[in-house]
Amino acid sequence: MKSQSRKANVQFPILKNDPTIGDGGFGIGTLSLENITPVIVEPDNDVAYIDMDALHGKSKVEKKVRFQRHTEELIEPHLYWIVWVAINIGKSGAYYSGIAAAKILVSREERRIKLGYKSLPEHVNYLDKALKGKYIFNHMDRKSKAILKDFLEQYEDYWKNTTNDFKKLWEREEN
Repeated sequence: MKSQSRKANVQFPILKNDPTIGDGGFGIGTLSLENITPVIVEPDNDVAYIDMDALHGKSKVEKKVRFQRHTEELIEPHLYWIVWVAINIGKSGAYYSGIAAAKILVSREERRIKLGYKSLPEHVNYLDKALKGKYIFNHMDRKSKAILKDFLEQYEDYWKNTTNDFKKLWEREEN
């Protein structure tokens, strides 16, 4: 008698449209990442850029990195920030509705697979906070915040339409 074990083929769905449309069955209550954009901030290189692969943990800075639970094994690590930027549309147009920054450290040593550090729970929680309209970036260093602000201001319409409360957070950081 053959024993067959079947694995359930259930995947976490990332839906493009409203998950409640249809028969009301599978997909209700799932998370839509349509309005989130991961921005990588590299303070060592004075640059910020969008890397959509970060949504799946495969950004440019995460490739060929074996992540450790502790930072002790890292040799003079590079600091990177994955900033989860949520965008919504209001009466005036698109605006930044939530931002949360999570840290990544990658060892500078030259080897094929580098050692690194990131807290996956922290990244997931910050992604969730950004989606829920929170602004969490006060733990970033001053230089990284300035790079991020310059990057966000490049999208003038989004910046202009964003709430004054959000803009005041930046002013407080600069003083």
